[in-house]
Amino acid sequence: MLEISDLWVEVAGKPVLKGVNLKIDYGEVHVLLGPNGSGKTTLINAIIGDPRFKVIRGSIRFKGIDITNMPINERVKLGIGIGFQMPPKIRGVKLGDLLREISLRFGGKSNIDELAKSLNMHEFLDREVNVGFSGGELKRCEVLQVLVQSPDLAIFDEPDSGVDVENLSLLAKAINDFCGLSDKPIMRKRSALIITHLGYILNYIKADRAHVIMDGVVACSGRPDEIIENIKNHGFEGCYRCLRERVNG
Repeated sequence: MLEISDLWVEVAGKPVLKGVNLKIDYGEVHVLLGPNGSGKTTLINAIIGDPRFKVIRGSIRFKGIDITNMPINERVKLGIGIGFQMPPKIRGVKLGDLLREISLRFGGKSNIDELAKSLNMHEFLDREVNVGFSGGELKRCEVLQVLVQSPDLAIFDEPDSGVDVENLSLLAKAINDFCGLSDKPIMRKRSALIITHLGYILNYIKADRAHVIMDGVVACSGRPDEIIENIKNHGFEGCYRCLRERVNG
């Protein structure tokens, strides 16, 4: 579904991604880990097409289509959705109105009330978007908007950051249901990329594959449980050592 090949990206003239390769097949859930400043945010902004993140080499293909130079709105129409880590407040716009507009733009098939109840957001539909929301409420609101859009590829930017156990469990269940993780892999239709700093959400979501990004390159990929265990035991410094050894041959 998503294939990133030798992707180099610069921000304000400074190279941040330096040859990223990543492939997510249909129905797969991948997790991207890495320390602060490693390139996680740059990668997801390059995928979504933020013009501040300039691709200088490589390609991004989605559902077989080269989207490397495609504008954001066209990528969204193709089926990419994103839940941001730090969403803005939107004064004067009620959450319910925003969700209905999202639903209409993407076929009007989503049951907004049912989805809102699944995330304990039904009492927020008459409130201004993100105004006065707690950390957990902000995360639930972002995930809810993604669910209403119902994209083929959902990107969740640090949904476990600053969230308590109760909210994390609720968010994970919504993502699990959205991706059909209780179904056999061959039956799944949607894919997801979850960005996380410490991997807490992996206690609740059984992802198919994990990647560690370091200094703008994917340092290693593998089974999520093995990678998380390695990070717990050796920290990201262990990933740095692996990366240096690979670079130095």
